[in-house]
Amino acid sequence: MPDRHGPYRNTRFLLEIDGIAIAGFSSCTIPENSTEVTEYREGTDPPTVRKLWSLNDYGTLTLKSGTTEDSIALYEWRKAVEQGQVDDARRNIAVVVLDEAGNPGPRWEFKRAWPTQYDAPDLDATGNEVAIEALEIAHEGMERTV
Repeated sequence: MPDRHGPYRNTRFLLEIDGIAIAGFSSCTIPENSTEVTEYREGTDPPTVRKLWSLNDYGTLTLKSGTTEDSIALYEWRKAVEQGQVDDARRNIAVVVLDEAGNPGPRWEFKRAWPTQYDAPDLDATGNEVAIEALEIAHEGMERTV
């Protein structure tokens, strides 16, 4: 039985798209999020500016996986965006970290996500590395749960 008193390892995770689990990613970069700061001072204020919150900014989620026959679904998701069907392509997705036993742990949920970039693998007949595809995903909000 795994010890859940320590931190989770970053080696087991999966992607859920509309609640359906898709595994097999070798790398996932969960984006940063931040809030812009606006400095403001009225003429009668002391000579120190006030720091006000402004727009929230969410970075891009990046996923990398070995090329398989099943990875065509992610490419087709990107293809829908290329054809101008962005509103139809938006999905609620989640990245879920798994514990040593394969049970779900922390998750990051992304709202109204859609793929902005697809990067096909670099092929080299002289090497023996796995062919890796990458997908960058924009979204309109991120929430960490569990």
